[in-house]
Amino acid sequence: MIQHLRDLRGSVPPFTKLVRGCLGYHSRMKKTASRGKSASKKGAKLRSARPKTVDEYLTAVPQPARATLSKVRAAIRSVVPAETTEVISYGIPGFKSSGMLIWYAAFADHCSLFPTAGVIERLKQELKPFRTSKGTIHFPVDKPLPAALVKKITKMRVADLEVKKRR
Repeated sequence: MIQHLRDLRGSVPPFTKLVRGCLGYHSRMKKTASRGKSASKKGAKLRSARPKTVDEYLTAVPQPARATLSKVRAAIRSVVPAETTEVISYGIPGFKSSGMLIWYAAFADHCSLFPTAGVIERLKQELKPFRTSKGTIHFPVDKPLPAALVKKITKMRVADLEVKKRR
């Protein structure tokens, strides 16, 4: 019986091969058809709409989220090393030193701080009032994270990068 099942597993009925072949052909045709001129124009529009600087990003964010992000940005700036630069990474603002320190962003119904999963795990108790996921802290658009907490998180990230740099 077991040998019979092994023999069946290795063979595929001709009809199944035909169906698989047709499905593969149609999925390739759909991908090829969507690469026309209109698709490339849409892609160019999306690329040009992306902000190139942090100030451009913040200008595009509506109030009250803009004010909230500005407060978060100021708190981060106050504790990062002098050589740290502000960048747009993954389409959102962030701070980069010897590596990426931290990101922040505004969305339709919340703002987020992205300090990495390790920091969130270590500050689990202090972050209980906020919605968190593996690497993100969510907070309301009209209520920024406490500046002291943002500074603490940023200092932890700076320390993490220093340890990583020494290795």
